[in-house]
Amino acid sequence: MADPTAILADLVRRPSVNPMGRDLVGPEYLEGRVTDYLLRRLETAGIAAVRQPVAAGRDNVIARLPATVADAPVLIWDVHQDTVPVSGMTIEPFTPTVRDGRLAGRGACDVKGGMAAMVAALERLQTAVERRATVIFVASVNEEFGFSGAHAFTRLLLTGAPDARLPTDRPAADLIGSDMLGRLPLLTVVAEPTRLAMVTQHKGAVRWRMIAGGRACHSSHPEDGANAIYPAARAAVAIEQLATELLTRQGEHPCGPPTLSIGTIHGGTGVNLVPDRVVLEIDRRLVPGEDPVAARQEVIDVIEAACTGDEITHEPPFLESGGLSCAGQAAATAADLLAKAIEQAGFTARQEAARYGTNACVYAAAGLACVVFGPGSIAQAHTADEWIELSQVEAVTEILMKLVAVGD
Repeated sequence: MADPTAILADLVRRPSVNPMGRDLVGPEYLEGRVTDYLLRRLETAGIAAVRQPVAAGRDNVIARLPATVADAPVLIWDVHQDTVPVSGMTIEPFTPTVRDGRLAGRGACDVKGGMAAMVAALERLQTAVERRATVIFVASVNEEFGFSGAHAFTRLLLTGAPDARLPTDRPAADLIGSDMLGRLPLLTVVAEPTRLAMVTQHKGAVRWRMIAGGRACHSSHPEDGANAIYPAARAAVAIEQLATELLTRQGEHPCGPPTLSIGTIHGGTGVNLVPDRVVLEIDRRLVPGEDPVAARQEVIDVIEAACTGDEITHEPPFLESGGLSCAGQAAATAADLLAKAIEQAGFTARQEAARYGTNACVYAAAGLACVVFGPGSIAQAHTADEWIELSQVEAVTEILMKLVAVGD
């Protein structure tokens, strides 16, 4: 029987660090090692699985485990392959260590524990006598920075159309198209560390780069140039003021108020040079129902008012997604279905809201009913000594199997 602990250890040993938009190369970057492992493992288990190219060196893995009964519903299980970087970690990031019922390593909690549970459940279900739902499994790329894997999968799911630039997209289109023509899945489970709670609401986000321009010169004559740090600093102060004001809006929402922050700032090449370019990366978190376009424009307007006459430009967003809402009958039905499986596995079903974002933003925007669910705690995600409780990984494996047994 498939062992989720062994699968998790295999996954942690295979680095899949997201370069987070930077031009970084090296053996730990990108998802290829995890992609190859999943394809080999699923093929060995007799589960149909293919690549869906998303970007150079970055492929979604899409697998299909069919129901054994007629007219069965379709479930989607999504989990991302990438992890955040490892700088500052206090443990060996890619050496899985088991101690006191926990497994430690980069990605153990976010979100290879959830991936191990899904893969183990698929392998155990593959030999089951009866499956009352078809499962389409997608291991997506680039969740931590841009959701591009989820966007690519959603396009195929809704249109069945491969990307004309990527002829090898066709196998993935064929695999998911055979079950999804003309209908949406009954439930999409997005794996994230939720402590076995069902997250039915969470925030969205819009992220982009702001560029402050100037004119370079030698620092012995700074008056001959235009220091780009100064308008960038004015913009940063304006952003801080708006961020403070946003915290007073919709404070009663279960996901908390909207937020705004600057994540990175880069500029200058030396203390004896006046810099001609400074780049800020801006993160605006959205309460479900907020419009990403309007939220971004508000920030741009505040910056413009503070930087009159300065050379300020804004790149198009590299991430733009609304939040996950629990409104509507489809969302309620999806949550009820998962709750039934949780209870049949001997656990208490509970719903929560979250302040973070996930691939569910993308799927919900496409009309899919989503629940975010998985082992581990968000408090351990991205940490210096990242770990996960192995008992929760096994529990999610059992719950996912019950979900397929429950069917509709």
